[in-house]
Amino acid sequence: MSRIPSLSSPFLLGFDEVERALDRVVKGSDGYPPYNVERIATANAPERLRITLAVAGFTREQLDVTLQEKELVIRGRQIDEPGRSFLHRGIAARQFQRTFVLADGMQVLGAELRNGLLSVDLARPEPERVVKRIDIATDE
Repeated sequence: MSRIPSLSSPFLLGFDEVERALDRVVKGSDGYPPYNVERIATANAPERLRITLAVAGFTREQLDVTLQEKELVIRGRQIDEPGRSFLHRGIAARQFQRTFVLADGMQVLGAELRNGLLSVDLARPEPERVVKRIDIATDE
């Protein structure tokens, strides 16, 4: 995988945190579980997004969705049940962690598990456009 260009341009000041977040996301992606990110059409409302993960075989109790600072972290933990004897084991008890770095202002609206799909809804409110005049001091 090619490296994302550095954000160390002298015109991009204070973006080192963004670069660290991009590094964390790239390092933590193994492809499981598969997921979709879709834009949900809404009229006269903030833009909504939906992240859907394929988590077949996981129960609600085995899934955990948390918001840690600007990161949406989704974890799944399956535990082997003792006493079960398999003649063939094609479905492994598996653990996963998916991390999504959220932009400032993103809001997590809720999560739902239905038919083996975990959906997490997000809202991205329109940022307030602020123009601030900076006074210039002189030595006089």
